[in-house]
Amino acid sequence: MNGRVSLIGAGPGDPELLTLRAARRLAEADVVLYDALVDQRVLELASRARCVDVGKRCGKRQVAQAATERLLVRLARRGWNVVRLKGGDPFVFGRGGEEALTLSRAGIAWEIIPGLSSALAAPALCGIPVTHRGLSAALLVMSGHDLTVAESILSPLPPLGMTVVILMARQHRRELAQILLQRKWPPQTPTAVIQSVSLPDQKQWYGTLSELTQPSDSLDLETSAASLLVIGSTVALAAELAPLLTAIPMPAIPTPALRASLG
Repeated sequence: MNGRVSLIGAGPGDPELLTLRAARRLAEADVVLYDALVDQRVLELASRARCVDVGKRCGKRQVAQAATERLLVRLARRGWNVVRLKGGDPFVFGRGGEEALTLSRAGIAWEIIPGLSSALAAPALCGIPVTHRGLSAALLVMSGHDLTVAESILSPLPPLGMTVVILMARQHRRELAQILLQRKWPPQTPTAVIQSVSLPDQKQWYGTLSELTQPSDSLDLETSAASLLVIGSTVALAAELAPLLTAIPMPAIPTPALRASLG
């Protein structure tokens, strides 16, 4: 008899942001296949399971996606309870759809346990609403990994009335800002860069779209950390909201250019 595969979103990092069902499935698991962005404290919830790293890291040894999918099927056919653990949400740039298709085609029962995507958690934890009456009536969530694809998405965008959240933006942060500036987005558009979301070493930078084109060292950012961009008028609300946001320590805000954008 086949086992069960649970595709679980681990959320942005902090184990306290896991869902109750995710924590329960981890405790029940025989095997956990986890990604690079999963915090060690989350893995500790799988106390009886064998935990296998199948993460993909830029510049380091990677496990091919097809190999991970074959392993999921093989382990489930042994009758084991298998957890496929991903940072954020499995169906938001997590390749969860590909794995679900492989399991379905192999006749393996599976379930999805959604996680809190960093696309929503990161702005929220920094005091940035992604929608706000009178400022933003739309939200675009996209990947910045492939610059050609990103440019095709960003080029037609109007410069007002929406918030843009770009995941996997570390490598092309400056180029992404240039694309929007070339499309007549105001240089003073409020912007944030957020790294290590919800973790003790979380880091955030607040500024403007034009300032985003500067080198990382001038922004006091980690050059190797995963980065998420938030671009739009609602970022300016962090100047009022973040200082009393007590869940995490917050830095002084914001740069003079961002203060000027508040009017």
